[in-house]
Amino acid sequence: MKRRLFATLLAGAVAISMVACGGSSSSSGSSAASEEKTEEAAPAEGEAAEGEAAGGEYHIDVICKTLSSEYWGYIKAGAEAYAKEHPGVTVDVKGPPSETSYDEQMNMIQTDLGSGAYDGYIIAPLQTDTVATLIADTDKPVMALDSKIASDKVISFIGTGNEEAAKAGAAAAVEAAKAAGWEEIKCIEIAGVQGDGTNTARMNGYIAGIEENGGDFLEDEVQYADAVADKAVTCMEAIMSNHPEGVAIICANNDDMALAAANKAAEVGLEGYKNTIFLGFDGQIPAAQAILDGKMTMSTAQNPYNMAYMAVDTMVKHLNGEQVDAVVDSGYTIITAENAQEHIDTLNSYSGK
Repeated sequence: MKRRLFATLLAGAVAISMVACGGSSSSSGSSAASEEKTEEAAPAEGEAAEGEAAGGEYHIDVICKTLSSEYWGYIKAGAEAYAKEHPGVTVDVKGPPSETSYDEQMNMIQTDLGSGAYDGYIIAPLQTDTVATLIADTDKPVMALDSKIASDKVISFIGTGNEEAAKAGAAAAVEAAKAAGWEEIKCIEIAGVQGDGTNTARMNGYIAGIEENGGDFLEDEVQYADAVADKAVTCMEAIMSNHPEGVAIICANNDDMALAAANKAAEVGLEGYKNTIFLGFDGQIPAAQAILDGKMTMSTAQNPYNMAYMAVDTMVKHLNGEQVDAVVDSGYTIITAENAQEHIDTLNSYSGK
């Protein structure tokens, strides 16, 4: 049986510690480290799982933001793994062509809500207000995945606690900066889209993690790059121009921006940036490989496989009449050179590599 969780988490081991994108239109089926949050283990092979569909069959709709990216591929794998392990549960996993395909996702949701084919809906909204309007009249249970939906129709939100995860990553970065010899630990963030809820939560986490551990988060110097690597390069150029002496920590709203910034700093070759800590967020395979290769320092990894598995499990429990939590945190892992290969191997296992 595939693992539902990609690490046995050791949250207390280190004092400092403790979302994503375009796809195919539809797919259905019968369906790690020292600073991490602990998740409960999946049942052993052959065991009946708590919350398993008993005495009936459930058909659950999982509508993603897209299926074309690595991140959403793990979401699909986690949802289908739950269905494979639980007789009587079927999931349909689908998503629009890209994370900006707003109309396509809206049409998917409208079509599926009106089909009468599903017992419950798990939705990762591209536009939360639009989705809240679409689900306003449904009498079927709805759960939000990855991003929250402000609606009284939503029973549970299943996703990463972005602020807590970013705080843990920032705390780890401060310790890494100290180990690298920095005495004055200043941090500048290359942020995503200004006003976006996920971006704000991660920024708040970075601020807390840096300042609570003796660093200085330069809020007045935050650089907004709209979550795009090309813009992150421009932001990094501005940071180096303003601080030729170097900055201890550059944190970013995602891995693409963190790696782009790190590559630009290496290309320019300023002495002050040779020991800079570059911290990303998401923990996908390219970032983990970059950490192994010494091109990036660390990343706070989301657990999308777990997230989807837990979302389907939560929906089944609700359909079985059990009380479920309003928020289900799918956890995070701090990826460093020490555990990056294990993380890559785990992610590859979800796709059978």
